[in-house]
Amino acid sequence: MLKTVQNESYRGRLAPSPTGYLHLGHARTFWIAQQRAKANGGVLVLRNEDLDAARFKLEFVDAMIEDLKWFGFEWQEGPDCGGAFGPYSQSERQSFYREAFEKLRAESFIYPCTCSRKDIRMAASAPNAGDDDGPIYPGTCRPKKSGEWQVASGTRFNWRFRVPDGETISFVDGNRGPQQFIAGKDFGDFVVWRHDDVPAYQLSVVVDDAAMQITEVVRGEDLLKSTARQILLYRALGLKAPAFFHCPLLTDERGIRLAKRHDALSLRTLRAQGIEPERLREGWKDET
Repeated sequence: MLKTVQNESYRGRLAPSPTGYLHLGHARTFWIAQQRAKANGGVLVLRNEDLDAARFKLEFVDAMIEDLKWFGFEWQEGPDCGGAFGPYSQSERQSFYREAFEKLRAESFIYPCTCSRKDIRMAASAPNAGDDDGPIYPGTCRPKKSGEWQVASGTRFNWRFRVPDGETISFVDGNRGPQQFIAGKDFGDFVVWRHDDVPAYQLSVVVDDAAMQITEVVRGEDLLKSTARQILLYRALGLKAPAFFHCPLLTDERGIRLAKRHDALSLRTLRAQGIEPERLREGWKDET
């Protein structure tokens, strides 16, 4: 049975990254997002999350839109058709992210961190149980008091969000029900702005979802913990968080979740094999 969100102006979104060809796992999550938007009589937004300059390729943007249309997706706003909340490619939205970053810095929610990934992995105090991005940050560069920090000129650093240690972050997921994570235990201080002057995922999606007035975020259940982080960012920026609906992940025959390396299950490959989208969608009707 389709569970709807009580909102007179429902706005959902598809937010693929052009770092490879979309696979069947993306399609199922996106399909659930589209069905929920339709069930609520709402708008579906396509956002091109092209901030990863190291992996982004223009050919993947064109392929992304082509494959989505072939599969049966229909959006009302996006990089190909415009809309009132554009631009719809993240590479064109730097001013939005910069404004949010400056607010976080001015209010001492963030601090510079010179630690590399290797430093964090090797830190003796780093907990063994990692979060979505690896080991939980051990607080090496965290200042004793908010706003009190110094970095030597010319030093490369990221900006981290200082989480309220011990606070329980709770939300009710539209699919998974009540969720709670403890800041500082389940996840640590996280990066919001990278050393190469690019906003990190956590900040960019919060800023964009708020600016585009997204009322419900539908995505994979691997991002449940990220939702707790993002709720902290919404609060720090004085923004209203949307509702969340986290979907089960598709896995391969070995039980490993699908990734863009699974070329055999990419929409492009399946299309070339002459497989119809309707066949691929069999059994998805009860997942929304």
